[in-house]
Amino acid sequence: MIEWFTIVQVSVAVAAGLLCVVLGLAGRKPSDLTMGAAALVEVLLIAQLVIAIASPAFGNEPTGSLLEFYIYLVSAVLLPVAGGFWALIERSRWSTVVLGAVCLAVAVMVYRMNVIWFVQGA
Repeated sequence: MIEWFTIVQVSVAVAAGLLCVVLGLAGRKPSDLTMGAAALVEVLLIAQLVIAIASPAFGNEPTGSLLEFYIYLVSAVLLPVAGGFWALIERSRWSTVVLGAVCLAVAVMVYRMNVIWFVQGA
């Protein structure tokens, strides 16, 4: 895991989450903007997955539980996909809010993954 990439990822997820929640509460249905924001969060999570797989080979070992880290990571990767699927099926303002909640949940999960990787002792 790379610390600066984690900061970027949390920032993007929070921005996307707030955007989707505000637009959803304003009555907007899912659009290219909200789905694109969730897709960007997903792309960053896929990049994080690749980084997490490669990091131990380059000497960047986690200090916490690797199993717990990967459970968080796989769950976080699945969340935007599930939220986007819901938004495409139920085209209402509340599915836009759900997309925002998903992005905010991903931000919290990525922060927790950072704690597991860098701070938490095994």
